[in-house]
Amino acid sequence: MIEMNYCMHCGTKLILRHLDNEGMIPYCPACQDFRFPVFSTAISAIVLNKTKDKILLIKQYGRDAYILVAGYVNKGEDAEDTVVREIKEEAGLSVIETHFNHSHYFSPSNTLMLNWTAVVASETLHPNKEIDSYAWFTFEEARNNIRKNSLAEEFLLGYLDGTYHFKH
Repeated sequence: MIEMNYCMHCGTKLILRHLDNEGMIPYCPACQDFRFPVFSTAISAIVLNKTKDKILLIKQYGRDAYILVAGYVNKGEDAEDTVVREIKEEAGLSVIETHFNHSHYFSPSNTLMLNWTAVVASETLHPNKEIDSYAWFTFEEARNNIRKNSLAEEFLLGYLDGTYHFKH
């Protein structure tokens, strides 16, 4: 867990101070305000075709493993809008339905990951430069082809099996 040591507004060294119903929270004596932890928020998406019998997996950034479509939530953007935007930007696909699945804090990148299911109108991709390759898989093929020991795999297996077991 990444700790804040200095106030993000004025730069003063933070001290821990008790806050009722919260416990020990970083406090800025100069601003006289509590400073709650800051982290990034991102989405990942289990992209389904219109008949909901295939899952899109992608390869990115020269890596040779399939993952889920994912991206960071922009400041001022709702997570639901991020799902639609990221799938449109990366894959050129129009989302017709979304459903929130599960969340998980991913400490290596200090990111709260929000996983969604997104149904798209077509299986014909128009990928941008971020996607090196892609494929539509049956559910079992997706299970076997997703990057092993990854957060993407944990979200996919949780979706397919109905139970989430996070290691990361």
